[in-house]
Amino acid sequence: MPDIKKEIQKRILVLDGAMGTMLQQYNFSEEDFRGERFKDFPVSVKGNNDLLSLTQPKALKEIHAKYLEAGADIIETNTFSGTTIAMADYQMEDLVYELNYESAKLAKEVADEFTAREPHKPRFVAGSLGPTNRTASMSPDVNDPGFRAVTFDELRIAYKLQVEALVDGGVDLLLVETVFDTLNAKAALFAIEEVKEEKNVDIPIMLSGTITDASGRTLSGQTAEAFLISTSHIPLLSIGFNCALGANLLQPHLEAIASKTDFAISAHPNAGLPNAFGEYDETAEEMAAQIEEYLKRNLINIIGGCCGTTPEHIKAIAEVSAKYKPRQLVIPA
Repeated sequence: MPDIKKEIQKRILVLDGAMGTMLQQYNFSEEDFRGERFKDFPVSVKGNNDLLSLTQPKALKEIHAKYLEAGADIIETNTFSGTTIAMADYQMEDLVYELNYESAKLAKEVADEFTAREPHKPRFVAGSLGPTNRTASMSPDVNDPGFRAVTFDELRIAYKLQVEALVDGGVDLLLVETVFDTLNAKAALFAIEEVKEEKNVDIPIMLSGTITDASGRTLSGQTAEAFLISTSHIPLLSIGFNCALGANLLQPHLEAIASKTDFAISAHPNAGLPNAFGEYDETAEEMAAQIEEYLKRNLINIIGGCCGTTPEHIKAIAEVSAKYKPRQLVIPA
């Protein structure tokens, strides 16, 4: 059984790119999202990308395979919104376990095919845990700063169900990503530790925050270093940042944490900043050139792409990463 803790010491690991960007290319209609099974579902489900793991599994497998062919070592499950909290928007809370379990199984099947083909380059599946659409440390009501739309315990329970399904589905690691509120992330990490204990499994954890603007802080107000300090009590495989910024704007925040932790450092930036139409224009070559600056400064152990990135971007990133050694780690046995 390949061990990611060993692989991460040998080379820079490449994470896949954007699932949403790839799914948009299929132009799925409401009927495609519903499939036969949800034909008469009472509310619109178009836009519920996680549902496509059940209704369009062939497309999901194609996307996973394209990223692996491009050189990805780690692919993410299609479960970014796979909690009861996020699924409430579509009245699909009851499907959460199945969505996560099937997404994990799909990704694992494709990853295992590639590992069997190239045993020297084992592929891993990361169970993706998104931030939900609620925040635990800020009020959504400007007139009532003490109000919270969700509690820590509600988040913990929601994440626990997701984690159980992902682990049962066979993921190799868990990725708590796009963290804009560290309290939400702590609920996810708490849930993971509970599941690890109950199932007696030791599953590696990646944690990835998101710096939302030029202030260099997360939405809930933490600097990169504060984010690191407030989550370092958990034995993480890696910590880093994704989304919100392009590769060049993310660099100072990676520098802020790389010298202060023994954890691996990860980054999966966007393909630049969105244009006026919300689209991403940065080419694979432009993005890879910016990422090479991370590599020259020895900042990175895991690198991939977020919004706007495609297999083309991942291929260019994988090619440039192969020329560099990973940042040195002190990994406890």
